[in-house]
Amino acid sequence: MRPTALSCIAALVLSLSAHAAEPLAAVERGIVPVATWGGTPADAGKAKRHAISQITLHHQGEPFKPGTDPQAYLRRLQSWSRTTKGWLDIPYHYVIDLDGRIYGARRIEFAGDTNTEYDPTGHALIEVVGNFEEVEPNQQQLDAVVDLMALLARKYQVSLDDIKSHRDHSDKTVCPGANLYRYVKEDYFRHKVALRLAGEQANTR
Repeated sequence: MRPTALSCIAALVLSLSAHAAEPLAAVERGIVPVATWGGTPADAGKAKRHAISQITLHHQGEPFKPGTDPQAYLRRLQSWSRTTKGWLDIPYHYVIDLDGRIYGARRIEFAGDTNTEYDPTGHALIEVVGNFEEVEPNQQQLDAVVDLMALLARKYQVSLDDIKSHRDHSDKTVCPGANLYRYVKEDYFRHKVALRLAGEQANTR
């Protein structure tokens, strides 16, 4: 059977993705550790341990102005989470800033927390800074979400069907905001993650 024009284009896109994308191992090495941004370790004795089976996207839900120090924000968020909310730590496992940098937050083996009724046990929680009811995510943030989701999907064998957002698990929130949720609803992230994983596999052969 001769390849169709569409299949040739798809193959070209896949090839370009495979060569342009940073290896997932490099993405993981680039995650800013908690100690680097000035955070302190959570009390492991109080943690609820879990195994990752889902990836869930959140937004900050507040404005994040250009020039805001993301490390200072993380330190404030950690303090608020512990002292005001009484949580173990920052509720999310990873936070993505305006430049697409990925920061480690709660240890991935510790289940997260939420203000809504869904149980985040088993969920790898990603927060993107900003309020996406009001602003659009920028391309650096979208690319970082894809990189991180692909890394987590590969590492923990999470299926594409289990890449969702907060509002997919709770009807009491608009998180991750309409302008970011659109990329979940329209399968942008699942499609990009699938290409990312295919490219990673092709490069390791």
